[in-house]
Amino acid sequence: MVNIMRQTGHMLAPRIEPIGSAITRLPIAPVGERLIASKLITHDQLRIALHEQRRTGELLGNVLVRLGLINEAALTDVLASRTGLKRANLKQISIDPDLLRQFPRAAAERCRAIPLTLEDGVLEIAMMDPCNIKATDEIRCCFSEKIKLVTLIANETEIINAIDDHYGFEGSLDEILRELESEAPSKISQTSHPMIRFVNALMGDAVRNGASDVHLEPENNSIRVRYRIDGVLELARELHSSYWPAISRRVKLMGGLNIADQRSAQDGRFAMTHSGRNIDFRIAIMPTVCGENIVIRILDQRQALMPISSLGFSTEAVDNLTRIIERPQGITLVTGPTGSGKTTTLYSILNKLNSPEVNIATLEDPVEYQLGFIRQTAVSKEHGLDFASGVKAVLRQDPDIIFIGEIRDRETAQMALRSAMTGHQVYATLHCNEVWGAIPRLIDLGINPSVLAGHLSGIISQRLVRRLCPHCKIECPASPEEAKILRVDNPSISIPVGCNHCNNTGRKGRIVVAEALCITPEIDDMLMSGSGRIELIRQAIKQNFQSMQTDGINKVLSGTICLADLRKAVDMTRGA
Repeated sequence: MVNIMRQTGHMLAPRIEPIGSAITRLPIAPVGERLIASKLITHDQLRIALHEQRRTGELLGNVLVRLGLINEAALTDVLASRTGLKRANLKQISIDPDLLRQFPRAAAERCRAIPLTLEDGVLEIAMMDPCNIKATDEIRCCFSEKIKLVTLIANETEIINAIDDHYGFEGSLDEILRELESEAPSKISQTSHPMIRFVNALMGDAVRNGASDVHLEPENNSIRVRYRIDGVLELARELHSSYWPAISRRVKLMGGLNIADQRSAQDGRFAMTHSGRNIDFRIAIMPTVCGENIVIRILDQRQALMPISSLGFSTEAVDNLTRIIERPQGITLVTGPTGSGKTTTLYSILNKLNSPEVNIATLEDPVEYQLGFIRQTAVSKEHGLDFASGVKAVLRQDPDIIFIGEIRDRETAQMALRSAMTGHQVYATLHCNEVWGAIPRLIDLGINPSVLAGHLSGIISQRLVRRLCPHCKIECPASPEEAKILRVDNPSISIPVGCNHCNNTGRKGRIVVAEALCITPEIDDMLMSGSGRIELIRQAIKQNFQSMQTDGINKVLSGTICLADLRKAVDMTRGA
């Protein structure tokens, strides 16, 4: 199909559009104009996307999303408006298993579609690309040519997640293991076909299960494979120790590491494509008495980069966070222990602030997720670039906003403060347990409170707590001890049970429990006068401050989390 794009009086050269694009099958100019009129993209950005599309042959929608020019939700809304189709809500749906058997998983992945209902010859189906004739023909062949198709539109991520949720996971790992067991251990190498497929399948299984890390742990007679899911390690597999040399060498080969060195710590990276999206994996190897221990961090950008509204902040925290972000200059600190989601929160803030009018520069150790149109730099002590010297270099790059991965020492803290004093917005992480521990920590790093006053915009402290599975949680009366912690008489609380939707854990996903303090002139004056913690808390409460304990209690009472999980993450002995 040949289309001619006209924009602002200019004509782009005719081009051949790939079959199957919902954007390119429709007249491209109106869609482009709609995207531009909605201020979702600019003329130049559309030209860049079209140039990239001609180079790679990808669908234009995929190009726009991959380049970070538009998010999937906004693109799907535009397509729905352009085609007149309804948006599909795939988050909480129940699909007849007979319907799924008629439309196999392989066909669903090829067509990027999932059936919803089939009644009286009318098939309701959610598709990424309703204009893909090849896909609709395959759908009809799986059912009957007499059916009438009613198409709803959903983005690729929504459909992939729905496919994983409803089709379940195939037993490919067991099949490959049986194949490996049929061969002599001496013949299994890192380049043998079954071992390649086994490691690939293991990584795919971890991604499908929502794991953030894969632990490959050699023991004397076995290999333990564990996934960290929602912050908790779960045993996934136990293998015979004879497979370990081949698995270790295969992982090293994928990460470009030295397969002969078994006594040194090594780090590497590799990437794989899973369900149509690119996933990065970071390898960390540490020698132990039983052999090399391998931990693989899974970096799924689509899962990690979320808008602030999707993180689970309370209304009070969002209000304070909004006021903090609106400050034209000053330092904003995000605190919490390792694994509390600090980087995810800061990435969400940076994405919100990202626009052509500002120059955002980051210093990270390491750069885990690449953000579009943001200058990201990985600090490297080997090359003489630490956080302090990095801030000095970044200040010569004419930045508006600076993100410092972590304030670790006095020099970095001083450079961050100096950047705020010269009119920059500075965002950084700091290791301490709560909002009120950040200021003493900065003083401990050599920052004078009187100098800090007036240049500190806000402090956010947070934890991640596992959500209760909505399919199996049940309500029960709280015990007297629980009621005392919750400060409510005779409350009902939800507890986990376990079902197929949550792999019998009773939990699915995580939510942030947080407190956000906006530094006002009153608190600045109190900092300068050396006021104590109690006085600062009283003033903060007058400013709509809500403690982490209170936020957690509200989420327990709403049935989002259970009290036991909250107490593991947040110190409830301090009260609310």
